[in-house]
Amino acid sequence: MKYISRFLAIVLFILFFGFALKNDQIVTLQYFWGYHQSAPLVIMLLAFFAGGATLGALAMVPMVFRHRRDLHKHKKTLAEIEKEREAAQRASTQAPQPDSIRNT
Repeated sequence: MKYISRFLAIVLFILFFGFALKNDQIVTLQYFWGYHQSAPLVIMLLAFFAGGATLGALAMVPMVFRHRRDLHKHKKTLAEIEKEREAAQRASTQAPQPDSIRNT
């Protein structure tokens, strides 16, 4: 499986590299207020892909923090349950004290 994934990665790299070499024409991107930018097509595609990936990762940040907070809360609850279970187990395995001895 490792060899197949490496082979596919190499094939995809070669395909994308060939795509980049074939699309080296200069394109002009028109913005508002008369601003424009000229660059090779592959650079524009790479920039917009990186921008989209960055915005996608930033959109996931609140969800990640919420999941981490929930995980911390669940771990804390689990630790409390484990502590109660150990105390109950210790109490059940401990021999009963005679009536003449009192714990004060």
